[in-house]
Amino acid sequence: MTLIARTLTAREIDSQPATWARALAGSTERARELLALPGARVLVIGCGTSAYLAESFAVLRERAGLGETDAAYASEPWPWRGYDAVIALSRSGTTTEVVAALEALPEGVRVIAVTGVADSPVAERADDVLLLDFADEESVVQTRFPTTFLVLARAALGEDVSGLPAQAEAALDAPVGIDVAAFTHFVYLGSGWTYGLAQEAALKIREAAQAWAESYPQLDYRHGPLAVADTRSLVWIFAEADAGLIGDIEATGASVIAGTHDPLVELVLAQRLAVAIAEQRGLDPDRPRNLTRSIVLS
Repeated sequence: MTLIARTLTAREIDSQPATWARALAGSTERARELLALPGARVLVIGCGTSAYLAESFAVLRERAGLGETDAAYASEPWPWRGYDAVIALSRSGTTTEVVAALEALPEGVRVIAVTGVADSPVAERADDVLLLDFADEESVVQTRFPTTFLVLARAALGEDVSGLPAQAEAALDAPVGIDVAAFTHFVYLGSGWTYGLAQEAALKIREAAQAWAESYPQLDYRHGPLAVADTRSLVWIFAEADAGLIGDIEATGASVIAGTHDPLVELVLAQRLAVAIAEQRGLDPDRPRNLTRSIVLS
């Protein structure tokens, strides 16, 4: 596979097919044990990328008929609803708001941590840990950790995702195919579980390339945000695209990409686009402005 750049972030993006294959080969049963929880009422929490993962997972688990599943930002108060288990998502396991949320839980609630670091504060406060240390990253910008979690989650919930590593590798082998200099405004649209992916894709653009990026539920895009679309806008749809909406977007002069791959593969390509935009702007995606690998507050 040809690397899109010699940055650390780019190498981690390109490593995803192999990381997904490793996860499916060695971690599927553990993920099924900790994530399916048939009949349980589950709350999933995280911050930043992990909050978007929580939203996607919540939709996937309910859609699979396994039980009520809510998602929440660990940094925001939420009403306690008598959950049987709380799943805490944190790549580093050190995020202050996640640790504080776990410490505030009622007695007797099962805590499951999904993290890349075994000896971390989040892992220490959990009853069970889904350890994805092989998917952990050196980069500040998260890429392979969140996608590996969602590949495993989908497998744990009964989906056949065995072909995804090969699909991702083939997609990454193709050229970017987008003139990044032609756009200053990037919009990602999703529906259901892919809305979390759309939010994550827009975050990658903001983090890595300091560019104007937005995300919305697909059909809500007409309800206001369409007003700022023009010839410098690129709108990427991760869900099954609504033909009428595509026409409305194109009428503004904006360019539309209606994804043809699995939504997770589309997210990988969006990650790669973020790096390409950063390079075009003379930025280093390994050193995003004002950001650190984990938010640890004093």
